[in-house]
Amino acid sequence: MITDQQGLYSSGGSNAYWNLLIHIVEKYAGREMAILTAKYFVVDLDRNIQSTFIIFNGLKDHEDEAIKNAQEYIELHYKEKLVVDKIADKFSITRRTFERRFKAATRYTVAEYIQRVKIEAAKKQLESGRKSVEEIMQDVGYIDIQTFRDVFRRITGMTPVEYTKKYNQKG
Repeated sequence: MITDQQGLYSSGGSNAYWNLLIHIVEKYAGREMAILTAKYFVVDLDRNIQSTFIIFNGLKDHEDEAIKNAQEYIELHYKEKLVVDKIADKFSITRRTFERRFKAATRYTVAEYIQRVKIEAAKKQLESGRKSVEEIMQDVGYIDIQTFRDVFRRITGMTPVEYTKKYNQKG
């Protein structure tokens, strides 16, 4: 989020100037002053990733109608056990061709896309509900808690519990 090279500073994203300000304060006035400044302005200190803020919308700005239909199918049926072979069959495409076309159109493999759709649904539930992580995991089609946590962390940069503590308005 912050670039600091040879006296040139840059930051990106909405309100990223706060992160840049804290970075510069820490560099020239020390960590203690940076912490005090962050607390005073209510800014997250040490936020170095933005993946928790990503809202996955499915990348449908392509011309492959069969793949768009497959994306919609995945988004409507993410709670089910989705098997790439069966999705490809549903749209009358061989698995190999389906995977190649899907990746070309969306920049994700089919499996990655399914994971991102499931995690986006989980994020929404974690933000607004009172269900446990295990209940949400099952709601979005995962059966193994460790796999769910690992995928969630890889995509968002934090665990489901950390995400809930940070973003759930009721929690």
